[in-house]
Amino acid sequence: MARKPSRKPYYECQRCGACCKWPGDVKIEENEVAPIAEYLGLSEIEFIEKYTRLRQNRKGLSLIEKANHECILLSRDNVCMINEVKPLQCQGFPNQWSFKGWRNVCEAKEVQPS
Repeated sequence: MARKPSRKPYYECQRCGACCKWPGDVKIEENEVAPIAEYLGLSEIEFIEKYTRLRQNRKGLSLIEKANHECILLSRDNVCMINEVKPLQCQGFPNQWSFKGWRNVCEAKEVQPS
Protein backbone atom coordinates (compact mmCIF):
# COMPACT_ATOMS: atom_id res chain seq x y z
CA MET A 1 0.00 0.00 0.00
CA ALA A 2 1.44 3.37 -1.04
CA ARG A 3 1.72 6.06 1.60
CA LYS A 4 0.52 9.56 0.91
CA PRO A 5 3.35 12.05 0.86
CA SER A 6 3.25 14.04 4.07
CA ARG A 7 2.73 17.74 3.59
CA LYS A 8 4.38 20.27 5.76
CA PRO A 9 1.75 22.37 7.56
CA TYR A 10 1.22 25.91 6.31
CA TYR A 11 0.58 28.68 8.80
CA GLU A 12 -1.26 31.94 8.22
CA CYS A 13 0.05 34.92 10.16
CA GLN A 14 -2.40 36.51 12.60
CA ARG A 15 -0.13 39.55 13.07
CA CYS A 16 0.30 38.85 16.78
CA GLY A 17 3.80 40.36 16.78
CA ALA A 18 5.46 37.45 18.63
CA CYS A 19 8.12 37.01 15.95
CA CYS A 20 8.91 40.74 16.19
CA LYS A 21 9.76 40.35 19.87
CA TRP A 22 12.29 37.53 19.55
CA PRO A 23 15.99 38.40 19.92
CA GLY A 24 18.31 38.03 16.95
CA ASP A 25 19.24 39.49 13.61
CA VAL A 26 16.51 40.63 11.25
CA LYS A 27 18.54 40.77 8.07
CA ILE A 28 18.06 43.64 5.67
CA GLU A 29 19.31 42.65 2.26
CA GLU A 30 20.78 45.27 -0.04
CA ASN A 31 17.74 45.24 -2.35
CA GLU A 32 15.38 45.82 0.61
CA VAL A 33 16.89 49.12 1.77
CA ALA A 34 15.41 51.38 -0.94
CA PRO A 35 11.78 50.14 -0.72
CA ILE A 36 11.75 50.33 3.09
CA ALA A 37 13.36 53.78 3.12
CA GLU A 38 10.88 55.06 0.53
CA TYR A 39 7.93 53.58 2.46
CA LEU A 40 9.11 55.40 5.59
CA GLY A 41 9.67 58.64 3.66
CA LEU A 42 13.40 58.60 4.34
CA SER A 43 16.53 58.60 2.22
CA GLU A 44 18.40 55.31 2.19
CA ILE A 45 21.16 56.81 4.35
CA GLU A 46 18.61 58.13 6.88
CA PHE A 47 16.95 54.72 7.10
CA ILE A 48 20.28 52.94 7.54
CA GLU A 49 21.46 55.36 10.23
CA LYS A 50 18.19 55.41 12.16
CA TYR A 51 16.98 51.80 11.97
CA THR A 52 19.88 49.46 11.21
CA ARG A 53 23.11 48.12 12.66
CA LEU A 54 25.87 45.83 11.48
CA ARG A 55 24.84 42.16 11.70
CA GLN A 56 26.40 40.06 14.43
CA ASN A 57 28.47 38.23 11.80
CA ARG A 58 29.52 41.64 10.37
CA LYS A 59 28.26 40.65 6.88
CA GLY A 60 25.46 43.11 6.22
CA LEU A 61 22.75 45.07 7.97
CA SER A 62 20.16 44.08 10.53
CA LEU A 63 17.27 46.01 12.04
CA ILE A 64 17.99 47.47 15.46
CA GLU A 65 16.31 45.88 18.47
CA LYS A 66 14.78 47.81 21.33
CA ALA A 67 16.20 47.07 24.81
CA ASN A 68 13.45 44.46 25.35
CA HIS A 69 14.42 42.67 22.06
CA GLU A 70 11.42 43.98 20.09
CA CYS A 71 12.05 45.09 16.54
CA ILE A 72 12.59 48.84 16.25
CA LEU A 73 9.78 48.91 13.67
CA LEU A 74 7.15 47.30 15.88
CA SER A 75 4.71 50.01 16.98
CA ARG A 76 3.23 50.43 20.45
CA ASP A 77 0.03 48.97 18.97
CA ASN A 78 1.93 45.74 18.18
CA VAL A 79 1.85 46.45 14.44
CA CYS A 80 4.74 46.27 11.99
CA MET A 81 5.32 49.80 10.73
CA ILE A 82 6.59 48.45 7.38
CA ASN A 83 4.36 45.40 6.92
CA GLU A 84 3.74 46.16 3.23
CA VAL A 85 7.50 46.17 2.50
CA LYS A 86 8.85 44.06 5.36
CA PRO A 87 12.06 42.10 4.82
CA LEU A 88 11.98 38.69 3.17
CA GLN A 89 13.11 37.15 6.46
CA CYS A 90 9.98 38.51 8.17
CA GLN A 91 7.72 37.39 5.32
CA GLY A 92 9.00 33.82 5.68
CA PHE A 93 8.05 33.30 9.33
CA PRO A 94 6.91 30.67 10.37
CA ASN A 95 6.63 28.75 7.09
CA GLN A 96 10.18 29.11 5.82
CA TRP A 97 11.93 29.41 9.18
CA SER A 98 11.05 29.50 12.88
CA PHE A 99 12.71 29.49 16.27
CA LYS A 100 12.57 26.82 18.95
CA GLY A 101 9.33 27.13 20.93
CA TRP A 102 7.65 29.43 18.40
CA ARG A 103 4.30 27.62 18.69
CA ASN A 104 4.16 28.58 22.37
CA VAL A 105 4.12 32.30 21.53
CA CYS A 106 2.91 32.64 17.93
CA GLU A 107 -0.80 32.82 17.07
CA ALA A 108 -0.37 31.71 13.43
CA LYS A 109 -3.14 29.35 12.37
CA GLU A 110 -2.56 26.17 10.45
CA VAL A 111 -4.43 26.28 7.14
CA GLN A 112 -4.78 23.88 4.24
CA PRO A 113 -2.41 24.79 1.41
CA SER A 114 -4.23 25.80 -1.74
